Amino acid sequence: MHELSLCERLLEVLQEESQRHAFRRVTRIGLAVGRFACVDPEALRFAFDVVRRDTLADGATVDIRQPPGLVWCEDCACEREVATRLSPCPSCGGLRLSPRGGDDLTLVELEVA
Repeated sequence: MHELSLCERLLEVLQEESQRHAFRRVTRIGLAVGRFACVDPEALRFAFDVVRRDTLADGATVDIRQPPGLVWCEDCACEREVATRLSPCPSCGGLRLSPRGGDDLTLVELEVA
C-alpha cells in the first residue's frame, strides 16, 4: 500500500512547515487527489489515520477532493474529461489521447493552531 509512504512523506512536509511557520498543531488538511493519480482516497485516509498518531497532526481531519482526469484529443483537437486513462474521447470516440491533468496529489489547504 503506497498510500502509507505518501502519508509518511506528507507528515514530513507538515513537520518542515511547522518549523518554518512556527505552528504546533495541524487541525485540518485538504488534499486534491487526481482521478489518474493511482491513489485510493479511502486507503489514503486510513493510512493518514495511522501515521498521524502522536504527531502534530494527531486528531486532524482530512478532506479529499478528486479533480477529474483530463486529456487532449489529437483527433478532434479538444481537451475533455474522461473517466479512465483508457476511455475514448467522449466527443469523437478517438483514442489518440494525451493526459493533461488529474494525476497529481496536492496539499491544497492546511489549518493549524
